[in-house]
Amino acid sequence: MRIGIFVVAPVFFLLAACAGSPPTDQTGAGGTGYGQAGGSALGNSANGLAGNRNGAPRSGPGSQQDLAQTAGDRVFFDTDKSDPKPESRTILQRQAEWLKRFPNVIVTIEGHCDERGTREYNLALGERRAQSVKNQLIALGVPANRVSTITYGKERPAVVGSVESSWAQNRRAVTVVE
Repeated sequence: MRIGIFVVAPVFFLLAACAGSPPTDQTGAGGTGYGQAGGSALGNSANGLAGNRNGAPRSGPGSQQDLAQTAGDRVFFDTDKSDPKPESRTILQRQAEWLKRFPNVIVTIEGHCDERGTREYNLALGERRAQSVKNQLIALGVPANRVSTITYGKERPAVVGSVESSWAQNRRAVTVVE
C-alpha cells in the first residue's frame, strides 16, 4: 500500500502543477473603450515582462498596454454597420501614428458584434468591421503586411447583457499587438 502512495503522490503534484489557472481574456475592458485586448497578445510569461509571439514587450513602449493607453485599442460601430463611428477617426489616426513609431510591431484587428443576429451573420459582419479598420489604417500609411484581421462575431462579448449599453460595447474592432 505504501508503494501506491509513492506512485500516486508525485503524479498528483505533477498534474496539479500543470493545471494552473488559464490565461484571462481581458477584452472586456468596459465602458471607456480602452484597455488590453486579450488572448494571444498577452503571451505566456509568468512575470509579465517577456515578449509575445512577435517578441514585442508585454509592457512598455511597443506593447499592447502602450497602444491601449496612448492611442486606444478599440473602435465602435453602430448596429449592422461596418464603418466605425465618426468619433473613432481620432483613435484610428492615433493608432496609425503609434504603429509608425514602432515599425516592427504587427497587429491583428479583431471584429466583434453584439449578441443579436445569427452566428453566420455576425461572423460576416465582424469580418467586415475588422477589414474596414484595416483599410483605414492602411490609408493612414500603415503597411498592409503589418495588419491582419480575424472575426469573432458575437462569440466574445466585452460586456454581457441584453440591453443597448451592453450591445454598444460589443460592436467593436480591437487592435491587438501580436
